[in-house]
Amino acid sequence: MVAWYREVTADQRRAFLAAYFGWVLDGFDFYILTFLLVDIQRAFSVTNALAGALGTVTLVFRVVGGIGAGAAADRWGRKRPLMFSILWYSTLAFLSGFSTSYGMLFGLRALFGIGMGGVWAAGVPLTIEHWPARLRGTASGLLQGGYSVGIILSALVYQVGYPIVSRHGDLAWRAMLWIGVLPALLVVCIMRRVPESPIWLERQKMLRDRREHEPFPLTRLFAPQLRTTVLQTSLLMGAFLFSNQSITFWYARFLASVHKEPLPFLLALNAGGIAGAAFWGRISEGRLGRRGALTLAMSIGVAATPLYLFAASGLGLWIGALIVGVFAAGCLGIMPGYLSERFPTEARGVGAGFAYHVGAGLGSFTPYMVGAFQDRGVPLTTAMATCIVLSGVLVIVFVWLGPETRGRTLRSA
Repeated sequence: MVAWYREVTADQRRAFLAAYFGWVLDGFDFYILTFLLVDIQRAFSVTNALAGALGTVTLVFRVVGGIGAGAAADRWGRKRPLMFSILWYSTLAFLSGFSTSYGMLFGLRALFGIGMGGVWAAGVPLTIEHWPARLRGTASGLLQGGYSVGIILSALVYQVGYPIVSRHGDLAWRAMLWIGVLPALLVVCIMRRVPESPIWLERQKMLRDRREHEPFPLTRLFAPQLRTTVLQTSLLMGAFLFSNQSITFWYARFLASVHKEPLPFLLALNAGGIAGAAFWGRISEGRLGRRGALTLAMSIGVAATPLYLFAASGLGLWIGALIVGVFAAGCLGIMPGYLSERFPTEARGVGAGFAYHVGAGLGSFTPYMVGAFQDRGVPLTTAMATCIVLSGVLVIVFVWLGPETRGRTLRSA
């Protein structure tokens, strides 16, 4: 670990940290809501399905943010759309705490999703284009693991902060959402210290030298040479986000239903996700490649589903959470590098952003679907397990519909 770290320059570290902390705090602001679903249901008298819809609408609007920020990142650089997205989601997370009705909260969480999608779409190419090819898998895994760090932070803040304000009624869940304004401070650091992507700058220089104008990036996705890529990567990310939401969104509610304190299990799941993302990102640089590493990891994660949800003891559930985190959740760490390698420089931001967030849109109905199953009498564990297994199988199928990309040169079309 030390050897490769010494190869990373100061500019590469700054670009990574800007995207990483933006993604960490994005995960925090999204998942803090999952701990508050019971309070929100009580405050606004809504069903499980409508509580789940708060997650669904955020993920749907991630599509808008991901495509918009990705197109902006290809047209005007990676840095400014990243800063705008962080300011956007921080502001909307804060405003969510002032909701006076379910409809208002629903609308604000929808708008929050725009910024949430923008951070990934602008931040990933900023990082990947700074780092050398031999370390892209490592950067990809470390970066994606930041989201699990955000989930852990949300669990810690809830564990420590919620009891302090819980005696104040509705103020308790509102205060948890108000904390979401803090990521806005990160923008100051990005503005001052983080350099623009050298690959993007090189392309702009080439266009100036040729006196050419950059076409609108989104139109490139519908060019014949990219249509198949867009379709395969979008389906792959849809399966991935279906899997991720099946594993995580209702997990705190599941733990409450079996009378378990959530923090130890969430720490196991997300610490496993952090370690797994770094591990599988690194492994994907070797002989297994991106596809082989992903297939192995997801297969083990799916096989651990019975332990994750049906173990008879607390220790069994904890071990299941750790295994699912390392394997089923952790292999998502391969995807930032993989998606960046599938698209040329002039369409990398919008292409990767489109695929990731259209995938998020396809997977966005998972929270609502699991909630609706419960309203119809299906046990939560059965609904979660069915979705985890089905989505894991789809991930494996869809990744093999595309080519191996390990070591691919980041290029212009």
